[in-house]
Amino acid sequence: MIRIFCLISTCFFSLLAFSQSEPSFCEQMNALKTLVESQHFNPKPLNDELSSGVYKLFIKRLDEDKVFLTDADIAVFRKDSLKLDDYIRDNNCDFIQKYIKTLRERIAETKQVLDSYRNTKLDYSGIDTLKYYRTKESGYFDDTAAMKKYWSKRLRFEILSKLSEEDSLVDRLEKNLKTLEAEVRPKVFEKMLCKLDEMENAEGSIERFTTETFLNSFTNYQDPNTNFFNNTDKTMFENSVSTSMMTFGVYTDKNDEGEIVVSYVTPGSAAYFDGTIEEGDVVRSLSSGASIVETTCISNEEITAFLSDNNHSKVTFRIKKKDGAIKQVNLSKKADKAVENLIRGYVVEKEFPVGYINIPSFYTDFESPNGLGVANDVAKEIYKLKKENIQGLIIDLRFNGGGSMKEASDLSGMFIDRGPVSILKYKDGETYTIRDANRGTVFNKPIVIIQNGYSASASEFFASLMQDYNRAIIVGAISYGKSSMQAIFPLNEEKEELGYCKITTDMFYRVTGQSNQSRGVIPDIIFPSMYDGLDTSEKHIDFALPNDSVAVTVPHKPKRKIPIKFLKEKSEYRMSMDEGFQKIKDLNKELVNNYIKRDTSYSLTLRNVYSHLSGYNLLWRDFFTYFEERKGVLTVKNTASTEELLQYNDDEKKINAFSMDEIGNDIFIEEAFNIISDINEIK
Repeated sequence: MIRIFCLISTCFFSLLAFSQSEPSFCEQMNALKTLVESQHFNPKPLNDELSSGVYKLFIKRLDEDKVFLTDADIAVFRKDSLKLDDYIRDNNCDFIQKYIKTLRERIAETKQVLDSYRNTKLDYSGIDTLKYYRTKESGYFDDTAAMKKYWSKRLRFEILSKLSEEDSLVDRLEKNLKTLEAEVRPKVFEKMLCKLDEMENAEGSIERFTTETFLNSFTNYQDPNTNFFNNTDKTMFENSVSTSMMTFGVYTDKNDEGEIVVSYVTPGSAAYFDGTIEEGDVVRSLSSGASIVETTCISNEEITAFLSDNNHSKVTFRIKKKDGAIKQVNLSKKADKAVENLIRGYVVEKEFPVGYINIPSFYTDFESPNGLGVANDVAKEIYKLKKENIQGLIIDLRFNGGGSMKEASDLSGMFIDRGPVSILKYKDGETYTIRDANRGTVFNKPIVIIQNGYSASASEFFASLMQDYNRAIIVGAISYGKSSMQAIFPLNEEKEELGYCKITTDMFYRVTGQSNQSRGVIPDIIFPSMYDGLDTSEKHIDFALPNDSVAVTVPHKPKRKIPIKFLKEKSEYRMSMDEGFQKIKDLNKELVNNYIKRDTSYSLTLRNVYSHLSGYNLLWRDFFTYFEERKGVLTVKNTASTEELLQYNDDEKKINAFSMDEIGNDIFIEEAFNIISDINEIK
């Protein structure tokens, strides 16, 4: 049985798959129920409470923005709210068909409604009002008339938004509104209809979208990190926390015209060596055997999923070059190091040199139980940095969503001589203390760890251990708050097409017996963040696991206390005097108070839409302009080993230069350096 321990990232997105035939929903549901009952850390009983919880999640996700379903639909669906447990227990799967049928009908009706407005005169006089409810949930449509009115407003808003992008002078736009509207309107229509086509094709079909939404509602009722995976989901997840991946080396994006375009070609990849595909090429279609995907009205996520599918090892790319030529390119996947997981050490300096390492995830080698991953890569970079006589080390865990627990344990052990690194709690309530397997340390000078609200799981494991041992100062924002471990299991070992489940099997705790679950790692020194107050941590997710603690059987021996109070006062004073940190505070305050947590309404006119959008865009433009023009005080350079390596790779040289520029102008890295400087002054 496949059993891979790994931790999930904090940002969830829809993973898509393609297949010639849909797996049996009944088989999937039955296998999933059995698997969760046998493997989950604390499986919830199959009863009316489960039915109510699963129903709540399912309905919410079936029409996330409440732009398709009506009150009448919900009234019909609500009859199932206390019956889902019975359906699952009796292996009765017919109930799912009414959801599939209703959603398909509502999307088709929406397309008809939009199409009916194609040649209708639209009113921009302000007779209608736009309302944005942020402090309360909006309802479903009362009836068909309400649905038509919504899409009429939505269409006019999209047209006026598009016009607002065309000119910086609203007076000129108003003067030429009739002419400009006639030019923009067809493009907006096609884009909106295309978006609906994307929804119909999402996850391969409405049927697959609906069934997999239900399966994930069942798993997420257990806890937010227990998820159903189809085959492509599993591959994409493993790639995100792996040292290498099978890939064509082609990354895509969607341009303003709705076309799928090549955004990046990985150096050394199959596409790179072929040489035909270039950045900016438009992808017209992809084919692998009998599977063909036309890229008209399709989301970029579906393209990514198609290219990630293990069954698609050879793909024919039909592309349009910049000169208009159409070419067919046949590529075969090859193993490449995951670009997202590149570890490189840099030297940042002012009065003296300090090492800087960004850890994007706790990746590992899934092909081997003793495979080398992030811990080994960090050790090698520290070895290179020590040759540069660094006087401290900054480790950046911002947006690090987790990964392998083994890698987190190994990395932690590199900075403490010996002792416990974590306490595991199994489903039977038993606990086990993980100890540092190796004596000695790789680095003994001051360390500052930067984290943010999206640092989760394995990164919290590592940061909290370094905090408990007084081995590092943690700075930034409170982390995500996830202290659970997951393993990936097949629903049926003989039927891969049924999919997999990533199940929470264990909980991990700090060496103090405390948990980061739904609490996060509290920084020693808090930095202001543009994400403050956005309620993005795990504790805000439905059915998040509660915080608890366990008894300590193996006490840890922390190093001498760090003078946090003194360092915090100096850091906070510097930040209070720094215009950049004030800009971050001001942006966050404006976003939260005036855009995210405030109800808004205004008459539907060109001037009002223009004012609303330009105010928001100006807020961001001023913020980014300030930081683009702001020059940091740190000098950034490569280690001698990296310089030697870059001599032979021009592409990597360009990427590296961009990275060094970002590091040198990062206000958070600058303040982390200042804190290390304060520590060295004390010494």
